[in-house]
Parts: sequence; structure tokens; C-alpha cells
Amino acid sequence: MIQSRTFGAQASRFLIILVLVLIACLSLAPIINTIMVSVSSSTAVNAGKVYFLPVDINFSSYVKILDDEKFWRAFLVSVERVALGGAINMVLTILMSYPLSRTASQFRARNVYMWIIVFTMLFSGGIVPWYMVISKLGLINSIWALVLPGAVPVFNVILLMNFFKGIPKEMEEAAFIDGAGPLKILWHIFIPVSLPSLATITLFVIVGHWNNFFDGIVLINDSHKIPLQTYLQQLNLTRDQMQNLSVEQLQQYNKISNTTLNSAKILVSMIPILLIYPFLQRYLIHGIVLGSVKE
Repeated sequence: MIQSRTFGAQASRFLIILVLVLIACLSLAPIINTIMVSVSSSTAVNAGKVYFLPVDINFSSYVKILDDEKFWRAFLVSVERVALGGAINMVLTILMSYPLSRTASQFRARNVYMWIIVFTMLFSGGIVPWYMVISKLGLINSIWALVLPGAVPVFNVILLMNFFKGIPKEMEEAAFIDGAGPLKILWHIFIPVSLPSLATITLFVIVGHWNNFFDGIVLINDSHKIPLQTYLQQLNLTRDQMQNLSVEQLQQYNKISNTTLNSAKILVSMIPILLIYPFLQRYLIHGIVLGSVKE
């Protein structure tokens, strides 16, 4: 690639790099501040002295979160929810997107199902009917209450359906001539070709299940079955919790405030997503490239 060496071109590149660096700094600033708050003393945080450097470094907030059996129990519940709910979401999304990506001549009821899907995107039954249906089905206080109500993410279905539509029909026709049925065509042609789109949807599903805390508050009454985000949402320091503690424990609690504890919550909840993202990143970038050159 030939680059222009004129002063104007170099100045333009410098300004673009400068703007990108400023945007990166603005994006990272809240995260850095959250990290510094989580490892600083409560006195310094409450006094507003913590910005981008820690003050009186201590890890009491992390000790409070990690040195807790309820934390690890809630963590395992969230892992179970992501694994079970993610598998259900992906299977149903694929099985629903494939027939909807066919033409009306191939799937006669396609338009009827599309109207139903669009209707569910525009209108909702409300929280009370939602809770009543789940309660009548006997799902309250179980892992199924966290995964079945959102088993078919409509937005993901539409994304994958549109991606399936872009796959050349000649590939499907060639497989059909060779004797392949719809399921075999889906498994051996559509799914391998759609890996970038599937990776994007998988990331959406994982993040959605991992970050959701509201349904855990409403649908789970047993403290042993709440997911991690619900547990972290409810984790605050109160005077009742500080009664009957030893002197060493009180000294440790004095270093913690709800601000430092909430900052630690945010960082702990980010770690699993940050660990998963690198494995899906190459598929996401590949999907962006495909979309940019697609006719």
C-alpha cells in the first residue's frame, strides 16, 4: 500500500491517531477508576480522593466476596445457567431460523410465523402475567425458571435467519441432488458456513444469561439457588452483618464501604466474559469482514 508523504496526509493521520487514542482513554477511564476504587480504602473513597491511582491499597472487598461459600455457590449456579440456557437458546435459534430463511413456496406457514415473531418483539404480556405463567408451570425456585422463559431469543432468530438467507442457494441445491435431507443440509452446510454469525449470537446469549439478575430476584426464593449477579446485587454491608464479629473482622470491614464493594462486584462479574471473548473474537472479526464485502 502506497502512503502519501505530504504534510497534509501526515497531519491527517496524526489527528486520526490522536482522536482514537482519546476515545480509547475515555473508554478505559471508568474501568480504571473502578479498579482503583475497589482496591482503595473506604476512607479515601468516601473522601473523593481516588481517581486513577489507588489510595491505601487493600483487597478487603475481594476477600469479602471471594472468601464466601455463597459466592462460589452462586457462581456455579450462573455457570449452570449459561451452559444450560446457552445450549437451549442456540439449538432453538438454529432450528427456528433455518425454516424461516426458506421461501414461502418451500415453507408455506413462513409468513404466519414471521408475523408471530414480529408481534412478540412489539408487545409484551407484562411482568405479572409472565410471573403467573412461570408459577403455574411449577418452575419457581428452579434453574428452569431462569432458562426456559427466554428459550427463544427472537432478535437472535432474525439475525441468524437473515444470515441463512445470504447463503447461496446452489450449495443447498447441490446437497439436495446428492440425497441430503433438510437436517443434513443444515448440519453440514449452513452451520459450518455460519460460524461467524453463530459466534456473535453465542456471545450475546452468554452475556445475556451471565448479566441477568432481575429474574433471579423475582423467581428464586432459595438463597442456595440464586445466580451470581443476583447474589452480587444483594451483597451490601449492613449494621446487622457487622454485629458479633471479632476485632480482626471488624478491622477488615472498616476498610470496606458499599462503594468499594460494588466496584469489586463489577470487576468480578466482568472476568468470565473477558475470558470467553478472545475465543470468539476471530469469528466476530471474520463476520465483520464477510459483511463488508458481501454484495
